[in-house]
Amino acid sequence: MTSVLAAASLLLAAGCSSGGAPAPAGSPAPSSPGGPRASASVPAPPAKGSVTVTATLTTDLTSPWGVAALPDGDLLVSSRDTGKIFRVAADGGRKTELGTVPGVAPGGEGGLLGLAVAPSFGRDHQVYAYFTTASDNRIARMTYDAGKPAGRQLGAPDTVVKGIPKGQIHNGGRIAFGPDKMLYAGTGETGDTGLAQDRKSLGGKILRMTPDGEPVRGNPDAGSVVYSYGHRNVQGLAWDAEGRLWAAEFGQNTWDELNLIEPGGNYGWPEVEGKGRGDARFVDPVAQWGTADASPSGIAYAEGSVWMAGLRGERLWRIPLAGRQVSAPPQAFLQGEYGRLRTVVPAGDGGLWLVTSNTDGRGEPKKGDDRILRLTVS
Repeated sequence: MTSVLAAASLLLAAGCSSGGAPAPAGSPAPSSPGGPRASASVPAPPAKGSVTVTATLTTDLTSPWGVAALPDGDLLVSSRDTGKIFRVAADGGRKTELGTVPGVAPGGEGGLLGLAVAPSFGRDHQVYAYFTTASDNRIARMTYDAGKPAGRQLGAPDTVVKGIPKGQIHNGGRIAFGPDKMLYAGTGETGDTGLAQDRKSLGGKILRMTPDGEPVRGNPDAGSVVYSYGHRNVQGLAWDAEGRLWAAEFGQNTWDELNLIEPGGNYGWPEVEGKGRGDARFVDPVAQWGTADASPSGIAYAEGSVWMAGLRGERLWRIPLAGRQVSAPPQAFLQGEYGRLRTVVPAGDGGLWLVTSNTDGRGEPKKGDDRILRLTVS
C-alpha cells in the first residue's frame, strides 16, 4: 500500500531576519527555522520529477550510515558496526580508511552513526561523529590528517556533547552544520517514550549547539542545546534554499513524518503520531507516510525538493516544496531496486549521492552491497 498524505504546515511564522548570509557563531536562531526568512524568490518545482542512476561510485561497504562531503567533493562514510570512517573519492570511488573511532560500542541500531565536516575544515580539518558508547550516545570531533598512513589519519576524539540516551533502538544519530554554522543533531527516545516530552532529556530531540557543544544564544531554553522536542527518532536533517530546517522522523505503527522545524516546537510524540487532529499544543507534520512505505532515514534538499531515503519502504521519495508547504503529492522512485536506503546527500551540482543499507542486519544483501549511487534528479 502506498499512502501519502501531504498536509499544509500549521507552523507559526516568526519575526523578520535580514539577508541570506550565515549568522556568526553564537548568534540567535534565525526567524525561520535554521536560516533566513522565507521569500517568494524560489519558485515551486514541477509537480513531477525524475531520478536517473548514472553511476555506482563504490561497492562492498559494511553497514554504511553517516556521509559527509569534504570541500573537494570526496565523501567521508561511517561504518556503523565496525566504527571505521572511510574516504571515498568522488572521482573513481577509491576507498581509503581514515581509522577507527575509539569507544564505539555497536549494538542493535547503535554504533558509529552520523558524520559532519566542520565549516572551518579548511583551516582546522575537524570532522564530527555521533556514536554509541557503552554508556551513552555522544558527539565528538577529531582532526583528520590525510598526510598520515591509511588507518591512522584520525586524531583522538574530543567529546563536545555526551549523555544522549542510548538504546538498542531509536538512537537518532544524524548530525549536520546549518547555514548559521551551528551544529544540529537528531536524537531518538531509545524506546523510552517519556523522554521525548522531557525537556531536560537529550532523547527524542533536535539539538542545536556551537561547534564546541555549547548552547547557542537564542535557543528556546537558555543554557540548553534542545532546539525542538516531542520526536520519536530523527535521522534526517536538511535545509532548503531559504534556510528552513526539515527533519524526517520514524513513526511507530502508523505514520512516518516530514517536519518543518520550529524553534521550541513540540512535535507530539508519544501523545500523537502523525497529524495531531488540530491539537494546538503540537506541530503537525508537513507530510506523512504509512510506515511500510517509508521508515525514513537521511534526507537532502536539491532541485526545489526534499529527497528522503526509505529503509523499510526501499524507495527514494521526492517531496516538492513551495515555501513551507508541499506543492504536489510526493513521488516514489527506485522502489525495491536497491533494497534499503539509508542516506542521501547533495552532490554539489544539483545531483545526489544515495547510500544503501542492506548489510545492517535487516536487509537482504546482494553481491556488491552496500553501495553508493550517483543520481541525476529533477
